Amino acid sequence: MDFHNLTPAIPGFYSDPTMCAGPDGVYVAHSSFEYFPGLPVFRSTDMASFTQVGNALDRPDQFDLQTFAGASAGTYGSTLRYHDGRFWFITTNIGQVTQGQAILTATDAAGPWSDPVFVAGVVGIDPDLCWDADGTCYLTWCVFGQGIMQVTVDPEAGRMLSEPRLLWTGTGAKAPEGPHLYHVGDWWYLMIAEGGTEKGHMVNVARSRRPDGGFEPAPQNPILTHRSTDHPVQSVGHADLVECDGRWWACYHGTRPHGMTPEYHVLGRETMVCPVEWVDGWPVFREDQALTYDVDTILETDFTEPLGLRWTSPQGDLTNAATGPDGLVLGEGRPVVIRVQDLGWFAEADLDVSGGTGRVLVYLDDDHWYGVDVDAAGARAVGRSAPFEGEFGRADVDNPAAVTVRLSAEVPQASPVARAQPPDVLTFSVGSGDAVTELASVDGRHASTEVAGGFTGRTIGVQRLSGTVRVTRFRYEPVEGLPPMTLADLIAAHHDDA
Repeated sequence: MDFHNLTPAIPGFYSDPTMCAGPDGVYVAHSSFEYFPGLPVFRSTDMASFTQVGNALDRPDQFDLQTFAGASAGTYGSTLRYHDGRFWFITTNIGQVTQGQAILTATDAAGPWSDPVFVAGVVGIDPDLCWDADGTCYLTWCVFGQGIMQVTVDPEAGRMLSEPRLLWTGTGAKAPEGPHLYHVGDWWYLMIAEGGTEKGHMVNVARSRRPDGGFEPAPQNPILTHRSTDHPVQSVGHADLVECDGRWWACYHGTRPHGMTPEYHVLGRETMVCPVEWVDGWPVFREDQALTYDVDTILETDFTEPLGLRWTSPQGDLTNAATGPDGLVLGEGRPVVIRVQDLGWFAEADLDVSGGTGRVLVYLDDDHWYGVDVDAAGARAVGRSAPFEGEFGRADVDNPAAVTVRLSAEVPQASPVARAQPPDVLTFSVGSGDAVTELASVDGRHASTEVAGGFTGRTIGVQRLSGTVRVTRFRYEPVEGLPPMTLADLIAAHHDDA
């Protein structure tokens, strides 16, 4: 069958998805690593579209994201469940991993969420919570070098009620992780990820008559993988299941790589959704029945209102970003960004840098980014792919109080003779007064996971480097090819509308 129409239900860096049925829809939450606000939560009432309603991590004092800071630190794989009138969210914060797994609760998935309760002694990653009919709560998680472990817990108090026991070591592939436990009919099912979160990623499942052991693997494992195929979505895995209105669904993450071998993915691990059928007592992923998701990713703001839910900051807390009548005033600190959600896109920012130096950037981590630095002295296209850093072009700025910086990405047409096909080409331009200058076009692979490593994806946004920097407009939108208008046209249209 041709599954090549599979599209992300939630595109961009929204990895390790977990879902549950709540009282008014299905909710999906994600890991967010070093980003704050983090642990984004989405809601759907029809499984045809998902809207972000909040972030479970929205107060800097909820988790310590600074002690063990850096790329791909922070909050890892999680589980979201609705039980006894409350939402429960359990996750691992790498900076506090020795304190155990962290449980947050909320009566509304949009928040507010509680401070975390840590389950001491449960050290590892990717925790899961599941309750049986008599109210016993099972915490199942991954311990590297051992496999999938389980204890019973008091989730309110964060206390273990039993000794840890080994449930399953998987099918023999590397990195058995991401466990989820389900009670369906007369069986308990344990679904896990294996193979690593790269191209060998897969989903395997086992079942038992008991929740605490005796799990036998499905004869058809893996029940989901795209390894060794030409499917445009690769590295699928880390799945979760939900029953909604009598029909079962799965969420899982995958990547959309491009370019020459070994191919490069730049958006991170994105959330896919497809129906699930039960055949002979086992779950079957029906990607051939997946809906086509046409997600509206356009964002435009003049920053006169508070920052929306899409805005976040790597290793930051957004206290350096003040919105108001004059736009976004940036203070000293980390970039203020949104996730890139499209393979082809362009973004613009209008800045006042008459009193400082600002940067508009495409960011993967501190060692892998591209941007345009602009101040009264001019604009410079710069980038870093550690340990190398360089300047790619520069131009004068006529009016530093009104500068437009534009960044765009285009996926080039595949060429059978290209020896070094990039995943995309990033172009940087600057407009000031009547002058519009293209500063540089660069190979996008240096802001990809295959080059940088880690678990996150690209973001785009703004940063203050020195002095006073004000952003009066920001726009992001997808494009399927080259943008239909030049930067000069867009600037002229913007000023005509003003």
